[in-house]
Amino acid sequence: MLFRSMIESPPKFSEANEQESIKLLVNPMYGDLFAKIDDGYYYWDKVKYMVPSGILPEVLWQAVKFKRRLNVINLKFGKLQFHFTITSKMQQLLHEFDMNFGGSLGAGGIIPEKDHKVYLLSSIMEEAIASSQMEGASTTRKVAKEMLRKQAKPINKSQQMIVNNYATIQYLVAHKDERFSLEALLNIHRLIAKETLNDSSDEGALRKDDKICVMNDITGEIVHTPPFAADLKGLLTDLCDFANDDKNEPFIHPIIKGIIIHFMLAYFHPFVDGNGRTSRSLIYWYLLKKGYWLTEFLSISRVIYKSKNQYEKSFLYVEQDELDLSYFIVYHLQAMKKAYEALQVYLRKKMKEREEYYQFRGFSNINERQGQILKIFSEKPKTILTAKEVSIRFPITIRTARTDLQHLVELKLLAKAPINKRMVGYIRAEGFEDILKELTNL
Repeated sequence: MLFRSMIESPPKFSEANEQESIKLLVNPMYGDLFAKIDDGYYYWDKVKYMVPSGILPEVLWQAVKFKRRLNVINLKFGKLQFHFTITSKMQQLLHEFDMNFGGSLGAGGIIPEKDHKVYLLSSIMEEAIASSQMEGASTTRKVAKEMLRKQAKPINKSQQMIVNNYATIQYLVAHKDERFSLEALLNIHRLIAKETLNDSSDEGALRKDDKICVMNDITGEIVHTPPFAADLKGLLTDLCDFANDDKNEPFIHPIIKGIIIHFMLAYFHPFVDGNGRTSRSLIYWYLLKKGYWLTEFLSISRVIYKSKNQYEKSFLYVEQDELDLSYFIVYHLQAMKKAYEALQVYLRKKMKEREEYYQFRGFSNINERQGQILKIFSEKPKTILTAKEVSIRFPITIRTARTDLQHLVELKLLAKAPINKRMVGYIRAEGFEDILKELTNL
């Protein structure tokens, strides 16, 4: 992870400002100001520009810090002391997520049961691609999706990263009910890092030295020095205990806990490479484990990728402001909200597309999948599809895919096109448009 810009350190507490900051805090005149700062959980670089007339920026900041400390929750990992504060805005978002992301009724109310596999496949692809792009993968979404659908062998490191992320997410879904352990973490990293590191022995292995650091990619300045390698096992054991402990006091909301797990692994930086991808996979795993089924359909990493600068800054804010995790928590909650809103837009788009598919279903007993296949060929005339690609795209068995394609061949809408001695592709048949119009008018 490379941070693009350094940030200004906040001012230290001053006894000279103490009385003024307390007066400011208890003055009802400034209640809306403090509420606004709380909602965004703003750092010093914004707070200093929100100062009322006649008030010193340092006084306002000290008042803000006093208020945040009233409801602080402390956490300890090894010798490291962290803390966070739960604000009203956080509680509002958590309530919204509890109402929409979890529950025993499942996804049926939002995503039709028959569409689960199709939408899930798309979301997993998006998450795998975006998380890889965060770490430098240069392959486009279009190329990456095509590669995953075709199950093609990766031709470079970028593609290998995406394939690895895709496999890891599928693994996490299958193992979501298992307890978190150091062994499980190493296995996750092994899946993520497969054939992408300079030394294959680093796959699924903790770093052995302290030469690693996080640097500003413009200035070359060191912005984060991870804990010593000798301390990693102890820190990660504490993290596993934290993840597995459901009786923690005080209570920590599962979503907050998942976000903290994400942060901690990135902060510990236990691997030579792949720390970001591994940490983002952990929150995915933890939320599924805690019953937030909609997480499977969200591409949180895609939102993070689009706001990479804010994501990176949230890490820096934590480190610069006394290891206050709230900055990262607020950022991640906002990212989850955006991911949920993006999912809603996606579902509305798919419903519209479904309506368009119906024009292909009004004849010759064409099913919805076959209608979608025809729509693909209608929009992209040069498309070549194989039964394997169709089985992955929809997801169905290869046998069912062949049956769907053969039915369209029999209607003279598609034609077989041998790709090699073993593989057959399907293309638009001559007169595709004319036959389609003819069938539509029947």
